[in-house]
Amino acid sequence: MRELVILGSSSIVNPPNHHLPDGHRRHHHSPKPKPKHSVAPSRPIPTVHSRSPPLLSTVRYDITSPPDKSMLKYYSDLAAKLAADGRLQEFSMIIESVAASGVAASDFLSLLALKPVGEGILQNLRDGNVGDVLEVFREVERLGVSPAKLVDEVTVELFQRECGRILMCQELPEIVEFMEILAGLGFSIKDIVPPMEIVKMCVDQRDPDMAVRYASIPPYDRMLFCTIISEFGKRKDLDSALTAYEAFMQILSSPNMYMCRAIVDVCGLCGEPMKSRLIYEGLLEKKITPNIYVFNSLMNVNAHDLTYIMHIYQNMQNLGVTADTTSHNIILKACCVAGRVDLAQDMYNKVKQLELAGTLKLDVFTYCTIIKVFADAKLWQMALKVKEDMLSSGVTPNTYTWSSLISACGNAGLVEHAIQLFEEMLLSGCKPNSQCCNILLHACVEARQYDRAFRLFQSWKKNGLQEALGDRCISQTEDDVSEPMDPLPTSNHLNFITKFPFAPTTTTYNILMEACGTDYQRAKSLMNEMKEEGLPPNQISWSILIHMCGASGDAELAVQTLKDMRMAGVQPDGIAYTTAIKVCVESRNLQLAFSLFAEMKRYLIKPDLVTYNTLLRARTRYGSLREVQQCLAIYQEMRKAGYNANDYYLKQLIEEWCEGVIQYNGPRQDRSSGQTGTATGRPHNLLLEKVAAHLQNGISGRVAINLQGLTKVESRIVVLAVLRMIKENYTLGHPVNDDISIILGVDEVGAAESAKNGSELRDTILKLVQNDLGLQVLASLPGSAVNMKIGQNKHPDSSSPILEEERVGRTNKMVSSSSTRRPVVLQRLKITKESLHHWVQKRAGTYST
Repeated sequence: MRELVILGSSSIVNPPNHHLPDGHRRHHHSPKPKPKHSVAPSRPIPTVHSRSPPLLSTVRYDITSPPDKSMLKYYSDLAAKLAADGRLQEFSMIIESVAASGVAASDFLSLLALKPVGEGILQNLRDGNVGDVLEVFREVERLGVSPAKLVDEVTVELFQRECGRILMCQELPEIVEFMEILAGLGFSIKDIVPPMEIVKMCVDQRDPDMAVRYASIPPYDRMLFCTIISEFGKRKDLDSALTAYEAFMQILSSPNMYMCRAIVDVCGLCGEPMKSRLIYEGLLEKKITPNIYVFNSLMNVNAHDLTYIMHIYQNMQNLGVTADTTSHNIILKACCVAGRVDLAQDMYNKVKQLELAGTLKLDVFTYCTIIKVFADAKLWQMALKVKEDMLSSGVTPNTYTWSSLISACGNAGLVEHAIQLFEEMLLSGCKPNSQCCNILLHACVEARQYDRAFRLFQSWKKNGLQEALGDRCISQTEDDVSEPMDPLPTSNHLNFITKFPFAPTTTTYNILMEACGTDYQRAKSLMNEMKEEGLPPNQISWSILIHMCGASGDAELAVQTLKDMRMAGVQPDGIAYTTAIKVCVESRNLQLAFSLFAEMKRYLIKPDLVTYNTLLRARTRYGSLREVQQCLAIYQEMRKAGYNANDYYLKQLIEEWCEGVIQYNGPRQDRSSGQTGTATGRPHNLLLEKVAAHLQNGISGRVAINLQGLTKVESRIVVLAVLRMIKENYTLGHPVNDDISIILGVDEVGAAESAKNGSELRDTILKLVQNDLGLQVLASLPGSAVNMKIGQNKHPDSSSPILEEERVGRTNKMVSSSSTRRPVVLQRLKITKESLHHWVQKRAGTYST
């Protein structure tokens, strides 16, 4: 039984009472009769106010038997009218009531006018009543009828506009839920909103979970899985791509090689080749054999690691996967990156044999790659031989092939050969790109044919790429450096060459700026011309301009150019700063160089090996403690950054600075004592770290010089470094506050070799401190208040009763006859603060910085 509440009259003529079933007789106040047949319970229907004229008054009805055809037509017209008025809840109720009477829903819907129903659905969508529309669709779907039969193309278009409204609001969960509902009702969601629009939203919001949820709406589109992974990769969002990949692998019953290849490519795009290896290993653990395309992507991502590439190549053969032409091209590429010309040549010979056997067909990329290998190695004749192989195989060289060939001759300094190849390229009808032109210009610059480079550029810019070479207006002059001419294919009919336009690039102007040599103003005018052509100067352009300031030794101009670079909107990089620092060093403006280094670090620009070496080699001698501390700080920073410093050069400078302590004590004694350097094969960084540790810590508190692990020469340098630091600090007003303790080393009792080495080191230090510097030295005894003076006129000897040895942990238990462990002896000297004070006062007048 249903009760339909309608206000007012209707434009539809009501049928007579005898046409209505018993349950539909009009009773205004009689109680509701109980239905004879059970029907699905219905929700209470609220009173709905329509903007159109009311249809019926209050009606009580109970369909106990299927209505006849005329009544069914009546109900269909009534439902259409209710839908047209936007009263979708009453419309849904009538459909449910008719279906409950035993009438097939499809029969009823066949009599229903779809146009007014569509208009009502459209009206509700315009009003934002998406929930009411979905409720009607659910009601129809429960009756076993596809809701898509209620709408036409116009309604579908409105759905698209409504989804577009949700998209504009960036309500991603709402639209995905909307798509899930519509897909469950039988709608084709692809026709409502293009999938890429939703994928783009998921990628923009970095929401892989929502992307997986949308892609999981049946029916599954496996290519959409790959697209989602690739789109995250384009945004460098590897974590989201991996999350989506793992979720899709759980959804799919069988592995999708397209998806595996996509995630491997994304790892390469995001610069994470190691994660691509983990994906490959994960497939092998699941007993999944990748196909050739996954293997090729894996090798291409790891092309920087030739060893791993060859390992994968061997695995392919073990798993029965046949390598194709692309596989061998990637191996050749890896050989090129690694500079392994020998291995590349072997692989090239192998693929040629496979081609003769009919197994492979070499393509233009194969020939381009092997030509580039030979070009980088300056093996231009072998590169030309590959070109002949290429032509004999029927493969036409493309622009990249010609570029590699021209580069091969250009790298070898054969400008004429490079120009002849350029002419041959034009004759073949191959359109040269800017890279070809830049390679040719660069070859002229490398061969110091600067005027020729400018003539080429001006002729190309004026006449294009035909007449510039056709009339040989760029032939060499007497001042150009030429090389012997070998016969290359040329033509005397260059007038038939197709004329190609010439479009210079930023790289073109950068090459020409290098051709300016030391002419700063000419390079500056080229940069202005570049701007007029709409080509913004890049970091390389500005670095070249800064480098030119070094020829004139104008450090101030270099710094000003660096400032102009930043004002022009180009952020200086490490190369620009290093170039400016080098100009300052060459002009002996070291203060400005170190200030640029500090500024570089303030802008969070990481110095490289060239930057550190430039600063460490800035001085040929050290004049003050501050300068030594400055360079030692750079040295330590360099080592922390993972770079290997030239320790020997820095050691020599510090040694010379340390020896300055005794430069006013007459002729310098033999400081090496028969040893001119560190032990054979031993690094100098231990010495430098020792010196740095003492000089950076200053003289606060008692100074303890630990010479353990150092040679005699290195020990001498460390002691002198500390003494010079004390002297310079004294001249700055810092008094001597405490003694200096010198730890010579730890020896074992009874070890003859150890005792000998300790005695030699002790003799060297005593000779330096007493004889050369005139300082008073005492022997320190642990556990005793006695400090025994060492005679300055008596040659120290290990057997002297004046010099005592310290025994560490000397107890009866440790030296018992049952113990096999030898007691250790710590040898230590002490320079008194009184002696130091007298020494610095005496030398303060003669010391010069």
